[in-house]
Amino acid sequence: MEAKIGKFFDSVSNFFSGGDHIPWCDNDVVISCEREVAEAEEGSSDEFFKECIMRLSWALVHSRRPEDVQRGIAMLEASLAGTNSPLQKREKLYLLAVGHYRSGDYSRSRELVEQCLMIAPDWRQAQTLKKTIEDRIKKDGAIGIGIAAAGVGLVAGGIAAALSRKK
Repeated sequence: MEAKIGKFFDSVSNFFSGGDHIPWCDNDVVISCEREVAEAEEGSSDEFFKECIMRLSWALVHSRRPEDVQRGIAMLEASLAGTNSPLQKREKLYLLAVGHYRSGDYSRSRELVEQCLMIAPDWRQAQTLKKTIEDRIKKDGAIGIGIAAAGVGLVAGGIAAALSRKK
């Protein structure tokens, strides 16, 4: 019985906190990736430099800091046009979808993850992200409906109270 109650409270907590299964990245990882990119700029191969940029982009879009997420989105969007490999395009689209999800732009995130699934329909990570996005959109809709219903209830209560005072 206690386990069921614990599950219930966890479920309610996840509903209101937006619990998802997308990992977060600490600031020290971002700093380490930035250092790696700076070192790679100074004489590494172009391929290694691009790998470092991808690792930094991953860290940025998974960061808890909104400015890091926006920087990661900008880096990925700038590099997407020059991407020829379907695998690299899939990875960049996925990371862009994560970034837009983290920044609260769920419709753009869903568009990007759908593009990603057009390239690789069976990719579980993208399928999971798509479900997470859709669940978040539904949850936000339910909260919005609840707020609207509460507002209507308050207005109706105020009108009823005003009418009862007149009598």
